[in-house]
Amino acid sequence: MLQADRRAEYISYCASSMLAFIFSRIGAEYVAGIVFLLEALFLYISNFRKSGNLVDLRGIFSLSWIGGEGIACLKLSHLSSPWETVTWLCFFLAYLCFMLGYDFWAKKCMFEGKASLRKNAVQARRILICIIFLGAASLGCFLLEATVLGFIPLFSPEPHAYSYFHISGVHYFTVSCILIPALSVLYVKLTEKWTLLRIAVLALGNLLAAAIPILCVSRFQLLFAVGFAAVVYLMLYRHITWKMVVTAAVILIPVYVLLTVARRHDIPYLNGIFEMKYSQMPIFITQPYMYVANNYENFNRMVCELPEFTLGIRMLFPVFALTGLKFVFPQVAAYPLYITKEELTTLTIFYDSYYDFGIFGVILLALVLGGAAVWLTGWVERNRNPVSYLFYGQFTIYLGLSFFTTWFSNPTTWFWLALTFAMYLLVGYERKK
Repeated sequence: MLQADRRAEYISYCASSMLAFIFSRIGAEYVAGIVFLLEALFLYISNFRKSGNLVDLRGIFSLSWIGGEGIACLKLSHLSSPWETVTWLCFFLAYLCFMLGYDFWAKKCMFEGKASLRKNAVQARRILICIIFLGAASLGCFLLEATVLGFIPLFSPEPHAYSYFHISGVHYFTVSCILIPALSVLYVKLTEKWTLLRIAVLALGNLLAAAIPILCVSRFQLLFAVGFAAVVYLMLYRHITWKMVVTAAVILIPVYVLLTVARRHDIPYLNGIFEMKYSQMPIFITQPYMYVANNYENFNRMVCELPEFTLGIRMLFPVFALTGLKFVFPQVAAYPLYITKEELTTLTIFYDSYYDFGIFGVILLALVLGGAAVWLTGWVERNRNPVSYLFYGQFTIYLGLSFFTTWFSNPTTWFWLALTFAMYLLVGYERKK
């Protein structure tokens, strides 16, 4: 039997979903959006109170998925359209099945004891080695791409230069520097001794982790690096202050704006793409709104136009990409994206699962994600290998940006997980006595 607070979450979610559906159908779009936004906040706070963890996976997913749905329900752009009933059903089942998978496996995953990270010179030294190798590989691959391709996106006049700065297989290593800030948080937690050399290595590594995304004009990679490190920090220290939040905002917001300018995307250009109903909407509201809302609209467009399901090809794309089979079978990459506008290509985490198997695919992926979330939470809390926090941090980002892209059919996601696993083995290795 579910606990009373869990039952309350199910009842609240079902009721708010029904209300939002009704309000949207009668044209009260703002009310529908507000209902979902309040529900997302309620579920996040409820899960935070139970776990005491600001980055509780269930809470993060509710804030992201339901909150994103609420933002999309506001329908502030002419690109927005009334959602199909199947779309509503998929969005509803996505979180409901996540909760069901989470609660089912919560009873199965009974871990004994709880580990805590302590100062460990051996583990700290190995993490520093990982930082050095990651930094060297990223820098070397970046220079290789810049030499072969003949340009650096930041200094290119081409508006979409960042999309062309890519050599197959090499770019995975180029962007892997974004793991360095999170590794640095682990190192600070574990190290027993500081030297000028170690401080210099950390400083250069983190400088590189910021410089390469900026040179590639990748706002996402920069935000991922910062967000990933923040999640690991919160897992280790369980607290955050307003000064930290304000400092991060003061640094990141100007950099984000400058990267937007560096992409040669001026305000008239962006407003022409976003097609806001209120044309005087400030761009600092319009841009983040569209990067959330339009992904749900893209899902609805797929529901309307998809002629047939691809039966697993979309979700298996990382296998074809990482093994090179996509060059042998190019048709696996030939399936079209159903989107509202050519420039707005971001999707939701469930886009490819529906593309493959329809509603059943959404249900299956949501159940798997729910089970994985509860298992990962227990495993990390009882694991003495510090790199386990990197798995949790990445999974948190994927759930926290569930409205953004199809994470688990993205080859880069699995490359980063494989890289993290290699570091996990290195840091946790113990010689037999």
